[in-house]
Amino acid sequence: MQIILMEKVASLGQLGDVVNVKNGYARNFLIPQGKAKRATDASIAEFETKRVELEKEQAKLLADSQAYAAKFDSLMIQISQKTGVDGKLFGSVTSADIVDALKAQGFEVDKTMIRMPDGPLKQVGDHPLTIVLHSDVSVNITVSVLGEATT
Repeated sequence: MQIILMEKVASLGQLGDVVNVKNGYARNFLIPQGKAKRATDASIAEFETKRVELEKEQAKLLADSQAYAAKFDSLMIQISQKTGVDGKLFGSVTSADIVDALKAQGFEVDKTMIRMPDGPLKQVGDHPLTIVLHSDVSVNITVSVLGEATT
């Protein structure tokens, strides 16, 4: 399916690019999220009339994300979980747990923004993670998982 991008999409293209994607990706993700529209003559003409406005909006979002990223500078959060004798956790620390810990410190992020390359954290220790605030802005944080002895 041929679509026109309404914002920058990582590994796909920039604002205003006309690209071919699989039908399901366009119908189930890009179009409902407002990231793209079907590339018809009418939608391309409509995009061209709104292009300046959309570019200003994207620049403002980028600037806001960069300002918000400055607040995350060298942030370390601590999460306590019950552990066994060998330091393995009962359960795991997921992105939802990290969002709750960040919210307690006054940071608003969505769990889809958190990148956990090795999956949920299952060991005690410090784990570096990335939070993607914008397609061009990401910050690194450290999650320190502390063990609570079970009684």
